[in-house]
Amino acid sequence: MKNFLLIDISNSFTKLALASRDALHERREIATAKLTDASLKRLVCGWKFGSVVVSSVVPKKNKHVISLKKPVLRVSAKVDLGVGIDYPQPEKIGADRLANAAAVAALFGAPAVVVDFGTAVTFDIISPGKKYIGGVIAPGLAAMTSYLFEKTALLPRIDLSEPKSAIGKSTREAMMAGAVFGYRGLVREILAQIKSELGSPKKLLVVATGGYAELIASKLSEIQVVHPNLTLEGLRIIGVLNG
Repeated sequence: MKNFLLIDISNSFTKLALASRDALHERREIATAKLTDASLKRLVCGWKFGSVVVSSVVPKKNKHVISLKKPVLRVSAKVDLGVGIDYPQPEKIGADRLANAAAVAALFGAPAVVVDFGTAVTFDIISPGKKYIGGVIAPGLAAMTSYLFEKTALLPRIDLSEPKSAIGKSTREAMMAGAVFGYRGLVREILAQIKSELGSPKKLLVVATGGYAELIASKLSEIQVVHPNLTLEGLRIIGVLNG
């Protein structure tokens, strides 16, 4: 059986996809907190696959992948990623970040930066020589707004969308402006620093993925591509390279 089951276990959600060697097919997801042997089997019901490729940043959930009783390839710096690694402790790099690096190098080339808007926002850099050379980790957008709700008496929890104005006319509008405009400023400055340290290459491609990629990238000229399934594509590519 040539199909892969791809599983990306992140802090908030676990994404799954059925994939052939050439493309992703069906995609499903579940809150990671609800991932169990039983829920995983329900999610993959009807899917036919010969092996599993998994990236995980939640070690206690890894045991559920074993319950599928299929060969499992766990993404790490020890497998063929299609990119080199120039990093002091490769074993410390998150599996999802390695999957992103594999995907951006294979799909878009190098040099490149992947900005992944997850629970944390991560920036991962692929050098002109097609090597993973490091990155940046900052608080995620949802984490920032949740913190305000949890640590203050009067500020509400908000759902994020494009602010109408930088000058909020209500508490919610003020929070929205601070979150979205402020976050774009954070991303823009980090990208500027990365580009400077790389020697300001003319062809540096920035690819965004993750939950808030569309929202934040829509007004950031520094980001050229939004790819919602970049991590899963990376898992597919790694599966092919190691198959």
